[in-house]
Amino acid sequence: MMASFDKPAGFGQVVEALRAGRAAVFPTDTVYGLGVSVLHAKTPQPIFDIKQRAADKPVAWLVAGPGALDKFGADVPERARRLAAEHWPGALTIIVKANESVPPAFRPASGTIGLRMPDSQTALALIRELESPLATSSANLSGRFAPHVFADIDPRILQKAAAIDCDEPASGVASTVIDCSQGVINVVRQGDVFVS
Repeated sequence: MMASFDKPAGFGQVVEALRAGRAAVFPTDTVYGLGVSVLHAKTPQPIFDIKQRAADKPVAWLVAGPGALDKFGADVPERARRLAAEHWPGALTIIVKANESVPPAFRPASGTIGLRMPDSQTALALIRELESPLATSSANLSGRFAPHVFADIDPRILQKAAAIDCDEPASGVASTVIDCSQGVINVVRQGDVFVS
């Protein structure tokens, strides 16, 4: 499947930037993301700097598949695994306790990590090319509209990050976020995915 994927304009430059530990802009299935490669960047700080966002707000990771729950999570509830199997790839972010595989710079004070497998060929191709999760936030200045088409990205973001420009469809709706870190399911943010 990935062999027939035509990499969009800017793909190579974004891979190069992410490998160098810098931030980049790329499409996801929800909105355009601004992210760094977890295994190549020393810290998620470039995301906060570009977005002008407080560094105490956690940044979720885009991952290659459900196996990431156990690779990066601790005490993962079986229900979290079932929800990932049901809704990934898709617009569901699952928060679990972070294990020691999560680099300290990417581990928030809460000791948790939010993980999501996006339904996006481009984002998944980046993750596979880099062999690394992408710590990702929406590609907007803090408090501003999260863009789901390239033309709506603030030029101030694009001046500071390599970017992929493509017409891959996005919903424009941020992912549903559920917290499974306490053994029960709590909906933190409601998106298009409904969890009962």
